[in-house]
Amino acid sequence: MTAPRQSKTCTICGKRSARMSGHLRDHRSGRIDSAGKRVERTASPKRPRKLTRASETRERAPRTRRAAPRDLTHIDASGDARMVDVGAKRDTDRRAVARGKLMLGAATVALVRDGRTPKGDVLAAARIAGIMAAKRTSELIPLCHPIALTHLTVELRVENDGIAIEAVAATTGKTGVEMEALTAVAVAGLTLYDMLKAVERTARLMDVRLVEKHGGRSGDLRLE
Repeated sequence: MTAPRQSKTCTICGKRSARMSGHLRDHRSGRIDSAGKRVERTASPKRPRKLTRASETRERAPRTRRAAPRDLTHIDASGDARMVDVGAKRDTDRRAVARGKLMLGAATVALVRDGRTPKGDVLAAARIAGIMAAKRTSELIPLCHPIALTHLTVELRVENDGIAIEAVAATTGKTGVEMEALTAVAVAGLTLYDMLKAVERTARLMDVRLVEKHGGRSGDLRLE
């Protein structure tokens, strides 16, 4: 049989307790006052949940189906890709110019200028490749319309740091020829790279870009 636990006197309130550690803890937490009386606590009101901007949007706005932005003509109301209907547009003269450059070292540029590249006339091959690619743009770019080109040129200019490429495309139709001009530049540049990579594997096709466009509802655009 164990001996009963001896009670101790509290130095704060003067009351005796067998569990003095718990008694003192109640003093520190405010459960009992300095006279040893238990303090009745009222429940604190529940703090409202702080709403962030995102949570406010979620609570206030009902969920709706994702709508396509008005300026993305290749996206329908459900967000799926589509080919734009240009049937209502009138035929106008349209023209686009694109440029790019294959960056090369001085030794490779000298070989091209002298016509001593291992695969032959790289400039002639690249020019024809660019023209052929432009005519097949709608087969390469999924949402492009087939266009009957009325004019297309691919010009290659050998410079000290590489070969500059420029393509000019034109048509009379319902949609523009920017993609045809850009495709001509890109494929001409890739052909140059393919024919020169055995000589210089560090060649880089750079800055393929639209320079200007003319015709259509949006009018003329000059970027350089």
